[in-house]
Amino acid sequence: MRFAVLGETAVRTEDGTLVRVPERKVRALLAALLADAGRPVAAFRLVDDLWGEEPPGNPLRALQAKVSQLRRALDEAEPGGRGLVVTQAPGYLLAVPEGALDVHEFTRLAALARETPEPRARAAALREALGLWRGPAFAEFAEEPFARAAADRLEEERLVVQEALAEARLEAGEQDVLAGELAELVARHPLRERLRAVQLRALYRAGRQSEALAGYEELRALLADELGLDPSPELTALHAAMLRQDASLSPPPGPVRVTSRRSVRSP
Repeated sequence: MRFAVLGETAVRTEDGTLVRVPERKVRALLAALLADAGRPVAAFRLVDDLWGEEPPGNPLRALQAKVSQLRRALDEAEPGGRGLVVTQAPGYLLAVPEGALDVHEFTRLAALARETPEPRARAAALREALGLWRGPAFAEFAEEPFARAAADRLEEERLVVQEALAEARLEAGEQDVLAGELAELVARHPLRERLRAVQLRALYRAGRQSEALAGYEELRALLADELGLDPSPELTALHAAMLRQDASLSPPPGPVRVTSRRSVRSP
């Protein structure tokens, strides 16, 4: 059985069949357990997650009923599924097998990319990792207190992978396309210095030096106005390099073309 939280919370059998988990509170229970996958979640916390400030008359019995519904749904989908929801002090845990949660695969691919020196191969692994996302993490429960911290952490990890992908593509010589594509992401995260740095480099390499310099000034003003900070030393050094048109900012050399000549024999 496989679980997913990079988008709407979902369960699928090994053959890919979507498991129907009835009722919102049972799905919330599943999401709460997946937010701490492999670790026990206290019963009193699960009660708070599901009912908030309006708990039922007998909260522990009500929670047990929701746990039973979740176990039944998993067991009907795949024999043995019931056993994945384990009673363990101080409450319950979801025993997700290693690699059976989409976050596990996302983390594995991101780690693989970090160990891959060749930029195109690194970009391919990062694209595959990002392809696992189907929407915001824990989509329908992202604003619930029990999922917010996990959702925020995953969204941060997603953004870090997006930045790493942009850097790999720039290293591979995709500056012309990248310079335009990054505009939307930068607009959503205007204070991300790593993201800005790769955008400025892409603009500069694409021959849009005036836009790159303007982008630096925009970031400098935003940091000062909103955070009372100056750009990092790395960004300051990048700005200085752009001003002096440093050769290190030039695009990487393209692949060397080798042309073969056939020997021509005299008739």
